[in-house]
Amino acid sequence: MTTDTAGFAATPRVLRQDDWDQWYDTLIRGFGGVPESAEERELWNSLTEFDRSLGVWDGDDCVGTAGAFSFRLTVPGGTSVPAAGVTMVSVAATHRRRGVLTSMMRRQLDDVRDWGEPLAVLTASEPAIYGRFGYGIATFHLNAEIDTSRVRLPSLPAGTDEVRLRYAVPAEVVDVCEAVYARLVPSRPGMLARQPGWERLGVLDPESDRDGASPLQCVLAERDGASPLQCVLAERDGETVGYARYRVKPNWGPAGPNGSVIVENSAALDPAADAAMLRFLFGIDLTSTLVLRGRPVDDAWQHLVSDIRRCQPRLRDSLHVRLVDVGAALEARTYQAPVDVVFEVEDAFCPWNAGRWRLSGDAKGASCARTTDTADVALSVRELGAAYLGGVSLGALGAAGRVREVRRGALAEASSGFGAGVAAPWLPHGF
Repeated sequence: MTTDTAGFAATPRVLRQDDWDQWYDTLIRGFGGVPESAEERELWNSLTEFDRSLGVWDGDDCVGTAGAFSFRLTVPGGTSVPAAGVTMVSVAATHRRRGVLTSMMRRQLDDVRDWGEPLAVLTASEPAIYGRFGYGIATFHLNAEIDTSRVRLPSLPAGTDEVRLRYAVPAEVVDVCEAVYARLVPSRPGMLARQPGWERLGVLDPESDRDGASPLQCVLAERDGASPLQCVLAERDGETVGYARYRVKPNWGPAGPNGSVIVENSAALDPAADAAMLRFLFGIDLTSTLVLRGRPVDDAWQHLVSDIRRCQPRLRDSLHVRLVDVGAALEARTYQAPVDVVFEVEDAFCPWNAGRWRLSGDAKGASCARTTDTADVALSVRELGAAYLGGVSLGALGAAGRVREVRRGALAEASSGFGAGVAAPWLPHGF
């Protein structure tokens, strides 16, 4: 709790159900005040975990909001680890610089520790905000605008032609799409195991979000029973092996049609299904641009296109990770190469993490415990969070002066061990 000279005490309290509308209105105003559709509002109300949400009031006015979803996050090695998904954070403009955000972050991280969750994660409206609370940028995603009138797909994976595509009504095939997604979750660090209710997010389709584009469309990729890949993939005849949800935004110029295909989300269980859907999206009539948003930094399309420059790839920060319990978090994942390193961890905001930790691990598992041994590598919990999922190199952070090597060779050892493996970490959707 902090109290300013005007007598206002920034004291967070757990959200009550009958306060949700006011609390959520405060959040909407903090993000510009544009009203949401009734469908969006109802969805976020149903997903709100009231006992994990906080508000700050000044008299009868709600002036601060913060929540924490109950997530399970895939970490290197494929384990799904409990993580608090920090969300819906806002401070009223009338109460800036009065301790509201700090008080909510303080209470929230204390709560997360009490809940026994080793990680807190978030996506940031402004990435400069959360570093002071120990969050490090751990994953990035790729956006692109591909000129499909000039870019080709000259060589596609074996089996692409055996994938059958069919249109489907998005809301009617949620279950089969979720089954595809669920099979992918253990394969890539940063993915979230979707809890009941979250499947609705992918088919949310308010007209206000379309920006002149069509309603949401969906195409399913199915494995043909006659495919030579059948025995390898162990797929049943007609089983869905991928999906793409997208919109089409028509446009006509002096030379004719030049519309855009905007991919909202997609997933595939194998390279052939992924390539078949990409080829389909490239070839939609009356369009010349394919817009991809929030894709993995190692997404396969980059290696299938004829001209990467005409795809305009752009990198953006995605998931920010905070280690709430350093020992438990580092033990929860595996390591690409054997590592035996003593970290000197600085953590002013959560002092229970500060001090020396010996991490010993390999591809089979790890142990991490307090130690009095001499430190090998010194860093803050923010850098540890950035490197945790393997998408940010400890070596690169060292080159930036944000990690200090104490024992010669220790940084290279730790950096090799912290790699993500075959797939780069990726957060498939926001929260």
